[in-house]
Amino acid sequence: MTTATHIHTTRGLIHMPPAAVIPRPRIDSALLRVLPSRLTPRDRYLLRMLYEHDVLTTSQVCDLGFGTRRRARVRLNDLVKLRLVDGVRRFASHGARDSLWVLDEASAFVVAAERGLTPRDLGWRREDALRLATAGQRLEHQLGVNGFFAALIRTSRQRAGARLALWWSERRCAAEWGDFVRPDGYGVWSEDGGTVTFALEFDRGTERPADRLNYKLPGYAELMAEGARPTWLLIAFTSERHESSARAALDPVSFPVATATVAAGASPASAIWRPLEHERRLELAELASAA
Repeated sequence: MTTATHIHTTRGLIHMPPAAVIPRPRIDSALLRVLPSRLTPRDRYLLRMLYEHDVLTTSQVCDLGFGTRRRARVRLNDLVKLRLVDGVRRFASHGARDSLWVLDEASAFVVAAERGLTPRDLGWRREDALRLATAGQRLEHQLGVNGFFAALIRTSRQRAGARLALWWSERRCAAEWGDFVRPDGYGVWSEDGGTVTFALEFDRGTERPADRLNYKLPGYAELMAEGARPTWLLIAFTSERHESSARAALDPVSFPVATATVAAGASPASAIWRPLEHERRLELAELASAA
């Protein structure tokens, strides 16, 4: 049975119902003058991540380096009051779910200034950000992709010598390779001297995942043949059943492909990746020598 989800957007502190919203300041020259002195490097990093990847949960913000959930919420509240981020609280019949975070309007000035642009040049609109935060299946897919990469960032802080050197969004991938294929994301993982470059396809429960994947495989083959960046195609599932059925039905390929079932809270860097035609599951770093 489908569970209805209700979403409230805030114009004040997070987790406040509309009737109890605390007003935030207008975006004027006085506010914009004080913003640079109020932002830490970590704040700026978060704003860049939200601009590039649209929406993050509180848990994903913690994964990016904001410590405990309590510390993250305190700092996010500060950024809300500065009109830099906006919070969206999600409710289901069994209780509250992880809150969502998108950019607010003042952040456009910060992000644009870092790029030597005007806010208009960014092409960012708050309405679009909030529309994604209420977009149902599209939102859940985006959160799954972002959670995958955020978990790698968390792992890089826990493992000496590990680093997510690059994370491109679907939008950035489309701009680079849209004539061939549009991955859900692109990453570069470095660990212990080895480097794995990969395109990501994230499947959160498609009933016939192989059909969608087989449609995209020729585009990946052409992209790989052109010598573009991806080396591995990683296909992440949230269900062992879907991974198994997809592996059995995937068309033969001439480039490296590995599949995994990524459990909630698990690290994609762990030994969950099974290349096609292999039985043993490998850590992400081991794929560097398995291509």
